[in-house]
Amino acid sequence: MTRDQLAGAARVALGGGRRLESVERLAGGSRKGVYRLTMDDAATAIAYLWEESENYWPTAEGDGDLTDPFSPGVGLDLFEAAHVRLDALGLRVPELHLVDRECVHYPADLAIVEDFPGEDLMDLFNRDPRAAEPTMARLSDALAAMRSHRAPSFGKVALIDGGGTSRAVSCEKAAFAFAMGCLAEAASRDRRIADARDRLEERLRELAASVRPRADYSVVHGELGLDHVLVDRDGNPVLIDIEDLMYFDVEWEHVFLQLRHPDGHYRRLAVEGLDENRLALYTLAQRLSLTAGPLRLLEGDFPDREFMQGIAEHHLNEALALVAVV
Repeated sequence: MTRDQLAGAARVALGGGRRLESVERLAGGSRKGVYRLTMDDAATAIAYLWEESENYWPTAEGDGDLTDPFSPGVGLDLFEAAHVRLDALGLRVPELHLVDRECVHYPADLAIVEDFPGEDLMDLFNRDPRAAEPTMARLSDALAAMRSHRAPSFGKVALIDGGGTSRAVSCEKAAFAFAMGCLAEAASRDRRIADARDRLEERLRELAASVRPRADYSVVHGELGLDHVLVDRDGNPVLIDIEDLMYFDVEWEHVFLQLRHPDGHYRRLAVEGLDENRLALYTLAQRLSLTAGPLRLLEGDFPDREFMQGIAEHHLNEALALVAVV
């Protein structure tokens, strides 16, 4: 990545006769490149690049299958569809300065969006919970707006809003199939999961059988943690990493939030009336996903290997604890 490669796009995106001064790669992205562009007048923006060299994940069967709600959220089309949906719900998302899918400015899909320098909501909360409270309250309101929206079917927002349908017949069946795939993948990479595979599969089947049918689909971020929420100058929460946005059971969102954050962080966002059976199924499914995914990622050249290994080890042990023989 060089400054010259993005100079033209930056000038068009930010205008005003500005000149691109520097390009800084930001940490955290595993499926797209994320770069801060700084102009000669100190104005900044963020460039998202969706190209193969920026995706650390080894390819797997089903990648790019929009009919699977859990296929990887990669690409400008998914980003744009999610951006439109969240904006229509009144949620704060980064303003789009430039969208380039014709490779006019760069040899890959490119978006240049509004920048929010400074702490994300997780860092702010950890540093000063009292200062984070207004933003947490607004995030709770944003989640309520997402939860209240009703979609005609479940699946990726880009698919459903485009008139498509998901392959599975229900959210719980889609999640069960996803969990079974994660179990097989994790078992192929770790002997402890392989040894407990029969017990884990039996438990998944029991949990799936206990879920009663429901056709009530909300907007779900898919990977919502406080580190995926930025804070604007007015204290509003700004949702990022939105490509996995889907219509699904709201329980999926809250399981991820609970697994991602301790009670003190999650308590402000918790809601009543969630389906306990769905929570149980989705908890085991996500434990297996957060084991299998990092183990697959580690087979590539992902740089922060110790961090990713820690995620896999934690969720592997938690999954095993759910089927421990007493």
